Amino acid sequence: MRDDDMARIQPQAAANEIYRLPPPLFDARCKACWFVAAALALVATSFWSLDLQWARFLSWDALQRMGRFAGELLSPNFDAAFLRKLWPAALETLAMSMLGTLLAVVFGLLIALPASQLHADDKARWKAPARLLLNVLRSVPELMWAALLLIAAGLGPFAGTLALAVHTTGVLGRLFAEALENAAPGPAFALRVRGVPEGRVFLYATLPQVLPQLVSYALYRWENNIRAAAILGVVGAGGLGQMLAFHLGLFQMAETGSVLAAMLVLVAIVDIASYAARRVMAR
Repeated sequence: MRDDDMARIQPQAAANEIYRLPPPLFDARCKACWFVAAALALVATSFWSLDLQWARFLSWDALQRMGRFAGELLSPNFDAAFLRKLWPAALETLAMSMLGTLLAVVFGLLIALPASQLHADDKARWKAPARLLLNVLRSVPELMWAALLLIAAGLGPFAGTLALAVHTTGVLGRLFAEALENAAPGPAFALRVRGVPEGRVFLYATLPQVLPQLVSYALYRWENNIRAAAILGVVGAGGLGQMLAFHLGLFQMAETGSVLAAMLVLVAIVDIASYAARRVMAR
């Protein structure tokens, strides 16, 4: 083939490569397409099997009642006498969530170590039992743990804190184990071939890689535990949840709105603290 023919063919081939048409939205050989189609079919079947009464839900009478209820909640009680009861309960909820999350971080990391395979030659003999323990801890809801611990610890925030710690240990332990297993093996391997003990390999190679991710998981669970601590108060674990159950049971909507506003403030505080911690660690 002559050089001038080659000069004409090469730009044409490059243009065809650039302007190649995108693949079809659905391809019979695409496994992801079949997976998405199956998921959409499952969602459609779920809506059909639940017998959702959309006409009744969107009726004018239902909308009026929901609007009246929301209007009462949006008129909170900010009397000084009520606020003197509200803020100690809010601080109690914050303390429950903070201490419960801190205990869960410690015990979750301790269980995550045997629940993960840190390198290819690691036999990980305790991986299956440790994973089973984590599954049990996080499968039981916080309310059930609180009901069990209330029998031993009695009413009050102590049982609620322990319930948060036990459940969150299962959640964080699983997340920590996955993060440890997905850490880049290069730095740890470089230390291991030099005869560095496994403990120092973990502290100097594996942990610095996954530490920002572990902190993000812990802060996110702390935010979740704010809401969970409020729910645990319903069963007598103290804090805002106990006030919420009391005033909502008496249909005192103004006081209920104040409790919800306090919960919103706590979540905002945790969110700001999480953002500040991530900024500090990113420097």
